[in-house]
Amino acid sequence: MSSFIAALLNPSMPFVRNALLAGVLSSILFGVLGTVVTVKRIASLAGAISHAVLGGIGMALYLSASNIAPSFPPMVGAIIFAVIAALIIGVVSMRAKQREDTVINAIWAIGMSIGVLFMAKTAGYTDPSSYLFGNILLISSTDLILLAVLDVIVIVLVWLFYPQLEASSFDDEYAQVRGIATDVVFFIILTITAIAIVLLQTFVGIVMVIAMLTLPAGTANFHSRNMLTMMISSTIYAALFSLGGLFSGWSFDLPVGAMVVVFAGFVFLTFSLVGAMKKRGGKAS
Repeated sequence: MSSFIAALLNPSMPFVRNALLAGVLSSILFGVLGTVVTVKRIASLAGAISHAVLGGIGMALYLSASNIAPSFPPMVGAIIFAVIAALIIGVVSMRAKQREDTVINAIWAIGMSIGVLFMAKTAGYTDPSSYLFGNILLISSTDLILLAVLDVIVIVLVWLFYPQLEASSFDDEYAQVRGIATDVVFFIILTITAIAIVLLQTFVGIVMVIAMLTLPAGTANFHSRNMLTMMISSTIYAALFSLGGLFSGWSFDLPVGAMVVVFAGFVFLTFSLVGAMKKRGGKAS
């Protein structure tokens, strides 16, 4: 604990403070968007988008290294692929339910494969592990600003359109009867989730970002009575998992992203086991 606090207060180690702030800012996205993803049961869609991101990163690295598009930011390439994946999945999900799983799996696999192929042809081959598993200690001030801006956008949208979001998340048909454009809401959710995934992959990586979009919300779901309290509880859980993972990762020299997900998974499984035992006890009595 003392070594982490010392590093946090050390003026020559701003990356530790950036990591701490990133954990807090990321928690808002994990909590709010994670609740929507969990309630709407679109975790598999979000998972496909998160893995398709690697294709955009690989493309950007290749174009930049080859001087075809010098200084092409990997984040821009990732956002392009993420939004395209979200739009394709959204259209298929609404128009061809029977093909949804196949398209999701295809985008998942193709996106990652394209990324690996581009990276393999990039001069000075880029190891994809840093993108797959993330490194919160490498987060820059620009990343923090982007996270903060997206946090504000998400909070404002939820505040303005919470009734429509809640109705379309729990019951699409009821929402349509009330005159809510559920298709538009769905596309907005997917698009914002896609952009958030790009920003959040720096924290826990492409592979594990979907875990943090579901585990805090899943844990909060055990005791939340409505969607708003679930969002708030999920955000608190995500913050606790993030800070716990950062502290333990720093203290024991372990990957922070992996530690965050381990904390989140352990707490979720504990809640699940306790809930199962209570149900069994209730039936026995």
